[in-house]
Amino acid sequence: MPRTTQIFCASTLYGVATLAAAIDSGLFTVGDRRVLLVFNNSASPETTPALDTMPGFEPLRGHFDEVLSWNEAIRPFHPGAWTPRPDDIPLFERYLRLLWGLGEDRVELVLESIQVAPALTVAELFTGAPIDVYADGLMSYGPTRNKLDPLVGTRVRRLIHLDLVPGLTPLLLTEFDVPAHIVPTPAFLKVMDGLTDAGPALPALPDNAAVLLGQYLSALGILSPEDEEDLHVRMMRGAVERGHRSVVFKPHPTAPARYSRALETEADRLGVDLTVLDTPVLAEVLFAKARPGLVIGCFSTALFTASSFYDLPAARIGTERLLERLTPYQNSNRVPAVLADAVLPDLEGRTGEDPVPADTLGELVTAVGFAMQPKIYPGSRPAAEAYLRAHFGPRTQRYFKRRRLTSLGLPGGLPDRLSFLPHNATARRVVRRARNLRKAVRKAKARSGAKQR
Repeated sequence: MPRTTQIFCASTLYGVATLAAAIDSGLFTVGDRRVLLVFNNSASPETTPALDTMPGFEPLRGHFDEVLSWNEAIRPFHPGAWTPRPDDIPLFERYLRLLWGLGEDRVELVLESIQVAPALTVAELFTGAPIDVYADGLMSYGPTRNKLDPLVGTRVRRLIHLDLVPGLTPLLLTEFDVPAHIVPTPAFLKVMDGLTDAGPALPALPDNAAVLLGQYLSALGILSPEDEEDLHVRMMRGAVERGHRSVVFKPHPTAPARYSRALETEADRLGVDLTVLDTPVLAEVLFAKARPGLVIGCFSTALFTASSFYDLPAARIGTERLLERLTPYQNSNRVPAVLADAVLPDLEGRTGEDPVPADTLGELVTAVGFAMQPKIYPGSRPAAEAYLRAHFGPRTQRYFKRRRLTSLGLPGGLPDRLSFLPHNATARRVVRRARNLRKAVRKAKARSGAKQR
């Protein structure tokens, strides 16, 4: 009987903490060998510290028998870009088995972000390996980003996730009837306590401070650098309006230094005690050590861990504008942004911004998921139509694009009396001809006017 080697793949410290909590909870059977395969997906991996060298990793290392590097295995290729040619897959599997001492082991894979490389590449290389997928953030509540090859999707046994939005079931991989399993929150908090005790020392933080979470959205092309600076300033002003005179800014590790300087200028103007937290720690470590009075962000997962796991007040800002700018509509950040906007209170306390009723949240996510990926979830059309008929209005219309609803023939698009148009080829041809004729008339008028002059 061959031995079993479990390969756990991770690219973030938060993801490894999730895996450690799942292991401690008995969600994985005891294999003969447990390997942590580390991905470094940064734009320049050569200049970015590897996950297993980051502060706070050591308490997690003991959950695994060995730590390996995917970047080292495929050097000089980038993990996010390299995929083998189909004919080379058997060759590369033999290469990895030799490199990692797998021999004839029965391999089990535990992957994150299975829709894209490098996780998808690993799944394709070990062609017969059963797969568990784990989620280290809010994206698991949304649809599968890309249509998975059934040779990969049918091998997925379960989705393991944190209970970030209690009562909400993830949509990810449900097209393959993959069941979802929750990592118990106490187990995750226990792992985080270990990171808190062993992590780097934090500066003394004031009591009841407001924590601002930076996400570096301009690097994703979602906001301009100026818009993101303005968002951070609005976070600070909102905290001050809520009575906080001490503010802690936790910038994204790769964000430019000028973001901090813009806040420092505003803090001087408002007379606020500002602390910029340059120490590379998880936000959850900060929550455990400092117990802030308010956590503010756009759509960071940490807003939900603060609210659901640490019982801290959390507020969102900028989500409405973000939802307008996310392109294409099926952008995988859409559902996390929708959840932040729908669940968390608005920092600026505007009217009409009350949280979406909890009993309709699952229906909302199903409707958004169908609008994002109608070809992957065709069976969700009736549920999406029912939700939009009952709830599409001023509070929820920001979650949908009218053009998208129209193209899919969903309520909220064209008026009901014209709802047949998206499905009527003859009507579409007539509309196109009318548009072309109108353009031709305009050009003729313009030429005529030019001759008269």
